Amino acid sequence: MEPRETHEQRDRIQILDVREPAEWSAGHIEGAVHIPMSHLAARQQEIATDRTVVCVCRSGSRSEQVAQALTRAGYDAHNMEGGMKAWSRAGLPFISDDGTPARVA
Repeated sequence: MEPRETHEQRDRIQILDVREPAEWSAGHIEGAVHIPMSHLAARQQEIATDRTVVCVCRSGSRSEQVAQALTRAGYDAHNMEGGMKAWSRAGLPFISDDGTPARVA
């Protein structure tokens, strides 16, 4: 799924950010669920089963792996193409944890 499409559908989907905590803190999509890739098995109950899940990482590589694994497990899961780098290039809004200007780390 393209970043702009993800942004337009954000009220109907779950955005799942699988990056590490420092990456998330630097800048993330408001309303996204943050579960680092290495914690997915332990926190699987936080992943929506009643709507589409769009997985996000920095460039789209880790999130593609997660989206494929979730699809195999029966989720309606997709990768956000280009990750947060593409989101930022598209000029879409994102926030940091400390209120400083958000950035892709």
